[in-house]
Amino acid sequence: MSTQTTQFIECINFAAIKHKDQRRKDPEQTPYINHPIGVAFILTSEAGISDLAVIQAALLHDTVEDTDTTIDEICQSFGEEVASIVSEVTDDKKLPKLARKQQQIEHAPHVSTKAKLVKLADKLYNLRDLNRARPNRWTEDRITEYFEWAALVVRGLRGTNKTLENSLDQLFRERNIIT
Repeated sequence: MSTQTTQFIECINFAAIKHKDQRRKDPEQTPYINHPIGVAFILTSEAGISDLAVIQAALLHDTVEDTDTTIDEICQSFGEEVASIVSEVTDDKKLPKLARKQQQIEHAPHVSTKAKLVKLADKLYNLRDLNRARPNRWTEDRITEYFEWAALVVRGLRGTNKTLENSLDQLFRERNIIT
C-alpha cells in the first residue's frame, strides 16, 4: 500500500474516532462523520482535487471546532500543512455565534487557496444537506438565512474553483439568493 493511501486511511480513522459520538441535526440524525467524508468526496469527485493535504484537511476540518482535538495534535499526526489548513477553516468557539459567522465572512478572502477549497466544499455539502432535509427545530426562514450568510462567505472565496462555485451558484439561484 502506498504511503499516501496509508496517510489517507489514517486520517479517515482519526476523524471517525473523534466524531464517533456526534450526529447531524437532520431528522435521521445522520452520523456526523458522513459530513467530513462528504466534503472530501466533493473535493475529489467534483472539483478534481487530488492534493492529499487538502483532502486530509477536509476530513479534519471540524475536529478542532467540535471535538477535543487540538491543532498541535493535528500537526503531530498529519503535519504542519494540514494543521495550517484546518486552523484557517476553524471557527473560534470562544466567540458568540453571530461574531463567528461575521468572522467567516471577513476572513474568507484572506485564507490560503487550499483552505478556500475546503470551505467551498463544506458550504456546498451543508447547503445540499439543508435542501435534502430540514434540521430539527429549523424553520424555512432560518434555512434561508443560512443560505444568505453562506452566499456572503462564498463571495470571499470566489476565483478558487469554478466547478464548486458553479454548483453553489445553482443552489443560490434555486433559493433566489443574490450572490
